[in-house]
Amino acid sequence: MHLELIAIVVAEYDPAIDFFVNTLGFDLVEDIPSLTNDGRPKRWVVVRPPGAQTGILLARADGTRQLAAVGDQTAGRVGFFLRVDDFDQAYTRMTAANVEFVTQPRTEPYGRVAVFLDIAGNRWDLLGPVENPDTTGRER
Repeated sequence: MHLELIAIVVAEYDPAIDFFVNTLGFDLVEDIPSLTNDGRPKRWVVVRPPGAQTGILLARADGTRQLAAVGDQTAGRVGFFLRVDDFDQAYTRMTAANVEFVTQPRTEPYGRVAVFLDIAGNRWDLLGPVENPDTTGRER
């Protein structure tokens, strides 16, 4: 058993695909024309980090209730967590790509962390490994 997909409600497909693929480096797994339950056109768009099993379904908001949820799917809390092997490299690449970080990087018991916003305004943790002191006792 595994978690296959989570959905993130976005305003439009193409800017969301651009953000997740070109800015964050995710893979575009599927982009298939589809229909809503009442027959209107939509797309089935799935992105995921390279090598990951769980993907994100980018769901275009349909109606005022869903539009109101864009960027606030977790009521202002961090609701998504992106783990990377090299925190400093990912943070530098993302800031160069104008990703909005709302906290400065810090070290927690579970690793390096900084909070950023996705294209919809949802809060994510960028997570890296715990920094270990080197043999001189200084942090790397």
